[in-house]
Amino acid sequence: MVALVLAGRPGFRVVHLSIQRHHIHLLCEADDRTTLANGVRSLCISAAKRLNRAVTVAGGRPRTGRVFTDRYHATSIATPRQARHALAYVLNNWRRHREDHAGVGERRALVDRYSSGIAFGGWAERDGVPFAWPPRFEPMPIAAPQTWLMKGGWKRGGSPPSLWERPGPLPV
Repeated sequence: MVALVLAGRPGFRVVHLSIQRHHIHLLCEADDRTTLANGVRSLCISAAKRLNRAVTVAGGRPRTGRVFTDRYHATSIATPRQARHALAYVLNNWRRHREDHAGVGERRALVDRYSSGIAFGGWAERDGVPFAWPPRFEPMPIAAPQTWLMKGGWKRGGSPPSLWERPGPLPV
């Protein structure tokens, strides 16, 4: 697993993430739109360099060039309900894409190993207690949320996300 960097930098924080086969979901906090754009751009450049390096080492042939396209979809989250749904969508995105049925190990897992869900203490079934990290597990690099909505304001948006919730499309 290649670690993503820049989880926290001045004015920009990745507070939750989910890596899928063909895309990545990030829940970020940023001071403004420019800081968000620069933070996402920096994260993509850093991750691309690390992925290219890892593929080069593993395959022996140098890998260079773009890894990510220059497009991303940013949605401002303004209400507790939006924040609650965004958390459920990102952390359970593997269930939306049926990755929880991909293999024997995944079927037994409660959270996506390629998400920050293990560090999330707000699961309905966990009563505010994050999971204990299994041996040799490297958690996703995330920053502590700084906004009221991501710290706990999302709790006013409905019931806590369930480990078994299969999110539908994220409302725009």
